[in-house]
Amino acid sequence: MLALKPFDFETDIILENERVLLRPLQLSDGSLLAHYVNEEPDLWNYSLVAIDNTSDLENYIQTAIEARGHKTAYAFIVFDKLLNEYVGCTRFYDIQLAFQTTQIGYTWYSKKCWGTKLNENCKYLLLEFAFDQMGLERVEFRADNNNKRSIAAMQKIGCTIEGVLRNHLPMPTGKRRDSIVLSILKEEWNASLKQALVAQLKAQLK
Repeated sequence: MLALKPFDFETDIILENERVLLRPLQLSDGSLLAHYVNEEPDLWNYSLVAIDNTSDLENYIQTAIEARGHKTAYAFIVFDKLLNEYVGCTRFYDIQLAFQTTQIGYTWYSKKCWGTKLNENCKYLLLEFAFDQMGLERVEFRADNNNKRSIAAMQKIGCTIEGVLRNHLPMPTGKRRDSIVLSILKEEWNASLKQALVAQLKAQLK
């Protein structure tokens, strides 16, 4: 077996297939995403971060980039090749290389991409990189327990529900959310989930 290269936070990682391209999020990307703040404000209904204006979005991006500098997260901007435009963001966060784990989250896409298999393509690229390149043992996902659409999307790619963290985190509204925890393990990815997700992506091309 070939030895895996150590994960390098300073390297610009590009993840790409026929449908989508993920590249590192940059400060200048605010201009590519700003219109969603006004046009689709409900994209952040379940977010732990309030994004009500372009200044909030710039702070969101700045925080993500700082987390990469601290070697705890790595954020991407998402380019939809079908629409030929940038449509959202996603990231690895809570990266713990010593324990071979990470979380995938802070994910949002324009509504025009919902139901188009964009998410499955993004998640495949991220999971393939996490397990096959970084050599991680576990990838975790969390969401607001009321966000049924997001939970269904995670189950569709093969995530296992582990439980709910009650009254877990504060929301911008002042309330606290219950967070559902899901995960995929390396052994599950290798045994069947990778092949199943590849089959889903191939089916969309027929």
